[in-house]
Amino acid sequence: MSTVLTIILVIVSVLLVAVIILQPGKSNGLSGAISGGAEQLFGKQKARGLELILHRTTIVLSIIFFALLVTLGFFVK
Repeated sequence: MSTVLTIILVIVSVLLVAVIILQPGKSNGLSGAISGGAEQLFGKQKARGLELILHRTTIVLSIIFFALLVTLGFFVK
């Protein structure tokens, strides 16, 4: 059982890394780092299309990742 969960964990880890790398950056250099927080907080920019799919996929994969880690923690002695 733990071998199967470990294999699934490795697959989910690789997919999570790939999805995170595919996401576009949120800031534009130093000026984006200074004023980027205010734009996100007060701006009405919403992710659409591929950005939204990548964002939701990242959330789902991260939840699966942590659930697998906790499950493996109980099975491995």
